[in-house]
Amino acid sequence: MACTVNVTGGALEQQEIDAYIARAKEKFGREPFGIDIKVDGEFVELSYDFGSQPFQRIRRITGYLVGTLDRFNNGKRAEEHDRVKHEISA
Repeated sequence: MACTVNVTGGALEQQEIDAYIARAKEKFGREPFGIDIKVDGEFVELSYDFGSQPFQRIRRITGYLVGTLDRFNNGKRAEEHDRVKHEISA
């Protein structure tokens, strides 16, 4: 994947730009789609674009915040299966 780099306020060497991309990979665990680099004298301001993040639903089930039930042991699975779901009457 190619990272799009946008530099404003000055010029940077390619080696320094590559170091900022490597820093993003190390810090966030993945390469960004784009980086905006604003140069202000000796300082730089970095803005990363990682695109959209997939959303995972979190629910409270039997006292635990979970996304899926796959990590529950047999006892907790049985507790979830046997629970009573209450309805609101109008």
